[in-house]
Amino acid sequence: MHSEFAWIEAIAPDMLGVITKRYQILQFINWLAPVGRRTLADQMKISERVLRTETDFLRQQGLVESSKSGMILTGKGLDAFHGLEQLMNQLLGVKDDEKRLAKILGIDHCLIVPGDADQSPRVLDELGKTLNQTMQVLLPAGNLTVAVMGGTTMARIAQQMTFKLSSGRELTFVPARGGVGEAVDIQANSVAAAMASATGSKFRVLYIPENVSTETYQPLLKEPAVKEVLALIDNAQVVIHSVGDALVMAHRRQMSAQTIKMLTEHHAVAETFGTFYDELGNVIYKIPRIGLQIPDLNRMPYVFAVAGGRSKARAIRAYMHNAPKHSWLITDSGAANMILTGETR
Repeated sequence: MHSEFAWIEAIAPDMLGVITKRYQILQFINWLAPVGRRTLADQMKISERVLRTETDFLRQQGLVESSKSGMILTGKGLDAFHGLEQLMNQLLGVKDDEKRLAKILGIDHCLIVPGDADQSPRVLDELGKTLNQTMQVLLPAGNLTVAVMGGTTMARIAQQMTFKLSSGRELTFVPARGGVGEAVDIQANSVAAAMASATGSKFRVLYIPENVSTETYQPLLKEPAVKEVLALIDNAQVVIHSVGDALVMAHRRQMSAQTIKMLTEHHAVAETFGTFYDELGNVIYKIPRIGLQIPDLNRMPYVFAVAGGRSKARAIRAYMHNAPKHSWLITDSGAANMILTGETR
């Protein structure tokens, strides 16, 4: 397929350019709809004049329609966008980039969604859809326990889970670790419940808060309900987590000024599973919590890390020094391009 693209580019270089530009306009409208022309031009980093010409053409073809709220794709436009998706991924070299990214990060699998989550939250929805589709293909039939972490990314992707994921499977979603001092709706318990609801599955909660002394939580570990959930977590076959910016996560969890100063002085850039890393993957600090630890992931058959946006690129690269080799990273072009071009160093 790549050779055919090369010949087309040789005799009609403008054609591939036009197709790519119009596809990307459809893509951004799909993410941002309803969207005005000025906002769309800003997001795509092109002039309003150029955008007007292209959107007028797409409107004439019946692919886009406008209202006072902004532009949206028509049914025909959605069909064209989805029909071109696989072709455009090949044309834009996404598959090659996925292989290169996996090699750089030292893991087996990377999937790249077009766009940048920092620019458009809709890209997070695409990450969620890709995760859902990938799990549909990979996970075996039968009873499976899925351990999930919390966070804003995880809460967003939970909304993209579908009943198809539980077809032929009995899924039980559990929080991968105890409470993390975050808003209730993005805690792991809430994410597990949301994923279970979206897929028509079961879930269990773990009521062990963070920031309590060992003396406080040790008696809780003897409670039958807690012991049962911890056993489920420990024997989970699937893990889903994100990767966060170290200082952002430290502030979100209202960690002490002294700890934040220490993280800053030691150049912490990444956090996941309560562990903070510098850019070389060295552990700077660990939050003592109940549940899965990074080494536990090595024995879990299916590990999915989901994180996107240019702002997450350094964190992703830093964490991947410690990630299991069999991990699946689902990210976007914003983060991937930063890593591929070496801008995270």
